[in-house]
Amino acid sequence: MNPIAPRRFKTGRLLLLLVIALAAFLLLLPTRVQPVAWSPAPAPSLSSGLYADNQRLKGLEAVGARDIDGPEALLLEDGQLLSGLHDGRVIQTSLDGKLLKVRVNTGGRPLGLARHPDGRLIIADGIKGLLALDAQGQLSVLSTEANGLTFGFPDDVAVDAAGRYAYFSDASSRWGYGQDGEAVIEHGGDGRLLRYDFQNGKTEVLLDRLEFANGIALGPDEAYVLVNETGAYRISRYWLKGERAGSHDLFIDNLPGLPDNLSFNGRDRFWVALYAPRNPLLDATAGYPLVRKMVVRALTVLPKPVEKRAFALGLDTQGRVIANLQDASSGNYSPITTVREYGDHLYFGSLTARHMARLPLDLALQKHP
Repeated sequence: MNPIAPRRFKTGRLLLLLVIALAAFLLLLPTRVQPVAWSPAPAPSLSSGLYADNQRLKGLEAVGARDIDGPEALLLEDGQLLSGLHDGRVIQTSLDGKLLKVRVNTGGRPLGLARHPDGRLIIADGIKGLLALDAQGQLSVLSTEANGLTFGFPDDVAVDAAGRYAYFSDASSRWGYGQDGEAVIEHGGDGRLLRYDFQNGKTEVLLDRLEFANGIALGPDEAYVLVNETGAYRISRYWLKGERAGSHDLFIDNLPGLPDNLSFNGRDRFWVALYAPRNPLLDATAGYPLVRKMVVRALTVLPKPVEKRAFALGLDTQGRVIANLQDASSGNYSPITTVREYGDHLYFGSLTARHMARLPLDLALQKHP
C-alpha cells in the first residue's frame, strides 16, 4: 500500500473542512449589519486629473499639545486651539503646546465644536448628544432626540450668527460611535440633518435618509447649510433662504474619498476633510448585499482595508474644487477628519492622531500643473 495516499487523503479532508468552516463563518456568523444595494459612480482617478496624487500635505507642522488622543473637533480662538478628545475631554492648548487646560470632560466623545454668540461652547457629542458648556464650566444637555428617535451618533455642529439655531448631524440613528464602518458598509440611509432652536428648545429634522451624515457648514449669508454624506461620497445642500428654502440638492457628488468634517472660511471657501480614499472592494460590492455582509464578517478578524493617506479638498461656493491636498508617503498625518482655515494657515485635526497640525494657506492654494 502506498503510504503517501492516506496522508494525501487526510490533508485533502482537512482542507475541505477548513473551506467548509470558512464558508460557514462568512455566511452564518451573526451580524446586525443588513447591507442595502446601491450603485456608486466610478471613483475618480487619483493618478491624474482633478484629484491627482501629490505630496502637498507632506511635512505638516505639529501644533498644540502633543501626545493627545484623537483631536477631532477644532476651533482656534485667541491664538489657542480647542479640541475634543477620545477620552471625553474638551481641551484648550497654546499653539506651541506648552499650555494645556481641560475645559470639560463630557463623559462621551466630543466630535464637533461651535461657539454660540452668547459665549457658550456648543458640542456635538457622539455619545451624549447636543451639549452646551457655559462660561462657568457648567455642562448641559440641549437635545438627545428628534421626532421621537434618539440620536445614535451626533457628529458635527454649526451655529448661526444670530444664535437662534444650531445645525447638527446625527450620522446614524441605528449605529453608535465607533461603529462608523458598519454604518457605511450597511448604507442604510439612517443619517439626519437636524436643527436645534435655542429659543424653544425644540429639535427638528431638516433632512433624513442621509448616508452617514457627518460634517456641517453654513454657507454664504447663511442661505444654505451643507452636510457631508460619508457613505455616499457627496455633500448635500439644504436651502434656508430664498425661493428654494426648504428644498435640497447636491453641492458636489462623486468625491474621491469619504468626506468627514466640513468648514467654511466665512467668505469664499469650504474645506473638506477626506477620511480616506474610496475602497475599490467596497465600491465593487455595492450592488451585492450578501457579499458585503460576508465582508463585514471577515473584518471581525481582519484589519480594515483603509488606506493611510492624508487627504483634504478646498471648494469654492459653487462646489468646484480649488485645492487638492494629499500625502500618501510613510508617516503621513492621517486620517484627516477636520480642516479649518484661520488667518494664514489651514489647521488639521484627526480622529486618531496624537496632535493637531497646520499648513500655510498660500501653499494650500498654490496652483499646481
